[in-house]
Amino acid sequence: MHRKGSDVSMEEIAAFAGTSKSIIYRYFEDKVGLQIAVGAQVVAEIRDALDQALHSAESLRDGIAAMVDTYLAMIEHSPNVYYFVTRTGSIIGSDAGPRITGDGRPPLTTFIDEIDELMRVPAVRELGLDEVAASAWATGQSSFVRGTGEWWLARRGQAGVPDRDALAEQITTWLWEGVTAASRAASGPKSIAKES
Repeated sequence: MHRKGSDVSMEEIAAFAGTSKSIIYRYFEDKVGLQIAVGAQVVAEIRDALDQALHSAESLRDGIAAMVDTYLAMIEHSPNVYYFVTRTGSIIGSDAGPRITGDGRPPLTTFIDEIDELMRVPAVRELGLDEVAASAWATGQSSFVRGTGEWWLARRGQAGVPDRDALAEQITTWLWEGVTAASRAASGPKSIAKES
């Protein structure tokens, strides 16, 4: 998967693992079942890394910066595994309904919800946003980071496209300036003394 991405066949997976396709099918119903298992593992690793990045930081802004950089580093390290996990309708939902893991939800959906919650709590505590605003911001920022990260992943190395460090700082600035402006607005207008 690291080398071949989402187009890897079950035969290629079995050959790499040094086993037969029939052995793999003892554990996984089909390729989608394998994708779900890999997806659950990969998103758990990303979630844990983001959690550690946030809670190791000295401030919320530093935490956001660390989370963005960690996310970009992980998808850059193995884009094919990332695409294998995220580019299947069976994992995120399809017309036939989502395929699920042991907790009853698709792994990518579980991951997104957990990251939203991870960011909602400090938005309430440290920025003073109400629960609704914090929930909306957390959902929006995680979607924004993922979308921008995927845009960058497809364009790395092209003229004018920033490197990972520059993009991480730019995303952090966009997110932070937006949420702090929202926090100031929620506090209501402030009186400003005129200079004499």
